[in-house]
Amino acid sequence: MSATPRPTASPAQALEAMDSLIAAHLLGQQEMAQRLGLNITDLLCFGFVVKAGDDLLSAGALAEQVHVTTGAMTGILNRLERAGFVTRRPDPADRRRVRVAAVPAALTRVESLYGPYYVRLIELFASYSAAEIAVLTDWFTRATGLAQTYIDELREQDGT
Repeated sequence: MSATPRPTASPAQALEAMDSLIAAHLLGQQEMAQRLGLNITDLLCFGFVVKAGDDLLSAGALAEQVHVTTGAMTGILNRLERAGFVTRRPDPADRRRVRVAAVPAALTRVESLYGPYYVRLIELFASYSAAEIAVLTDWFTRATGLAQTYIDELREQDGT
């Protein structure tokens, strides 16, 4: 497949476009959370649970990923459980810990909300060549690592 011709852009223009994407994404996540009856942090946690799939996360591991205390995670899981998004299962290796699983009906609900948007994203990606997709994937992966490293550095400065 041949790629669509792309306009030239400077790094500053790319940064501005990225900032616009992030702002639109944040607004979109807030809209999705509201439609699901969740707050943004709870939706983020549910996303990590979904991403883990059959490799159920412990509550502690989930707290680490979201950078909240285990006490705060208990509140988040209580809300998600009451809302029908997750269940807690005993950890077979350690009875003191619980593992978190997505409720299938909640997963279906979330997929029906995000599905049309993801179809549009897939259509957008289809307009790029395999080489361009490789560059985009590399950039997303490296930018995510860079962002996480910077967040960690900020937290280390604050002692959190």
